[in-house]
Amino acid sequence: MLAFHRPAFCCALAFLGAATMAQADETAAASALTLTLNSLHTTETGGCRLSFVLQNDLGVALDSLKAEAVLFDATGQVATLTLFDFGALPEGRPRVRQFDLAGQGCNAIGGVLINGIGTCEGAGLAPDVCLGALHLASETDIEVTG
Repeated sequence: MLAFHRPAFCCALAFLGAATMAQADETAAASALTLTLNSLHTTETGGCRLSFVLQNDLGVALDSLKAEAVLFDATGQVATLTLFDFGALPEGRPRVRQFDLAGQGCNAIGGVLINGIGTCEGAGLAPDVCLGALHLASETDIEVTG
């Protein structure tokens, strides 16, 4: 029969548990899909061009990513419901995508809500992976939430 020194055994279990949790945290942090609103510029026609920087750190290239977005006006009212087609995103490399909103000036946009991910396609990906790994940010005065 094996005899365990209880305090040493408990310490070893605690260490293994902490190491496993740290590894899980590292994996979760590495499995991210970051979407950042980088800039807004008024177009020649008076519309607004939104520029997004995306970083795919899911461990697999995305063949297609589409997000449903809601744009709010300066008073917080829903102004536009649209679909942003970010296209294919290689793994581990940043990509910039731009969208022109005709008839809507940049100063009229009060916020952006990523309402959901309509398409998230890549080798071996479950449909909800992109939404679960989504990290939103803004480098503008416009808040991006989801």
